[in-house]
Amino acid sequence: MEKTRNPWAWVPTLYFAEGIPYFIVNVISVTMFKRLGMSNADLAMLTSMLYLPWVIKPLWSPFVDIIRTKRWWILAMQIIMSVSFAVLAVCLPGKVGAPVSAFTLTLIIFYVAAFASATHDIAADGFYMISLDSHRQSVFVGIRSTFYRIASVFGQGVIVVLAGVLETRLGNIPRAWSLTLVGVALLYALITLWHFWALPAESQARTSGPEAGTSEAGRILKGFAGSFVTFFRKPQVWVAILFMLMYRLPEAFSVKMLTPFLLDPVQDGGLGLTTAQSGLVYGTVGVIALTIGGILGGLASARWGLKKMLWPMALSLALPCSVYLYMAVAQPASLATIYACVALDQFGYGFGFTAYMLYMMYFSEGEYKTSHYAICTAFMALSMMIPGLFAGYLQEALGYTGFFIMVMVCCLATVAVTFIVKVDPEYGKK
Repeated sequence: MEKTRNPWAWVPTLYFAEGIPYFIVNVISVTMFKRLGMSNADLAMLTSMLYLPWVIKPLWSPFVDIIRTKRWWILAMQIIMSVSFAVLAVCLPGKVGAPVSAFTLTLIIFYVAAFASATHDIAADGFYMISLDSHRQSVFVGIRSTFYRIASVFGQGVIVVLAGVLETRLGNIPRAWSLTLVGVALLYALITLWHFWALPAESQARTSGPEAGTSEAGRILKGFAGSFVTFFRKPQVWVAILFMLMYRLPEAFSVKMLTPFLLDPVQDGGLGLTTAQSGLVYGTVGVIALTIGGILGGLASARWGLKKMLWPMALSLALPCSVYLYMAVAQPASLATIYACVALDQFGYGFGFTAYMLYMMYFSEGEYKTSHYAICTAFMALSMMIPGLFAGYLQEALGYTGFFIMVMVCCLATVAVTFIVKVDPEYGKK
């Protein structure tokens, strides 16, 4: 491994590049399809299926270790994603459903970007661990998290606001989104070019020669099989899986409907915001509140431990969902009120989500810690994908008020799994 490359040259940009495609695939796609005229039922189902690569990525993660180097995987996936965003810009249908072939192609390209993004996640995290010693990993863990959050603000906020401004100026929604995607593709291509220089080179010694490669492949695949077997033999494994699937149920149902709720006209039960306003509300103010909640959640868990904070965090995650029920009933016209409601919900979610992440780390402890955590993240993605498939149909059947009443009922699932899960009282304390 090349030791002279300063981590400041690549850690920030690597994790910014990791975040951008995730938010484009899973968040911006919802706003874009909504603005192109897709129904809530269809956009929720189709964009929820885009979580699939993150659900199943543990199945091919060993091959990222066996084939080539992690640097090679990072650069290859970034090239694929740059091209995907450019092709999306060209192939974006003028209106959803017409022509069908253009819309189908758009979805296929989103899936290509999704699989490339999930693979990039595997390679980037592995590259970080083998490129830095334990001390530097600790030093830069906050830096990588910060730049991933910046990518979140950029992806959910800046890009959406830019598209909204172009919609207003051009008076042409498809063209506005096409130009936005061209800009994203150019930015991502520049980051990719930077990484060709900035990423330190990996040593090829560990995979040189056919015998070494065979031995490495056998070792990794054996460990891969062992990790799955030992995961499902852990004590309370089914309680843990139930917790990972149900703890975020209110959020899992509501998340795909929040952007449509902000954008739909008042007569249809929405808040009637413009694309740019929704980007500012949810993608900027909301993300900042989410980040602050996460930081305070980390400090609280370090002070009092996961067990003591589990109930406060569970209630913090579940109860603020009521702000959407309030807005569905009252339909406030004041942007300040909408900002405050979204900020409260996202702050609570950020604070409450800390318990979820800590529990996954707690349950992953043991011989196969890294592999078990990867399996946990697959269940995390699955917990968002399955409810999202049905969220749009439920919203269309119940209306926004009825839908958010159902979301509040789902808070009982959060309470139930919090009640049955068991945690070491000392875990998480500083």
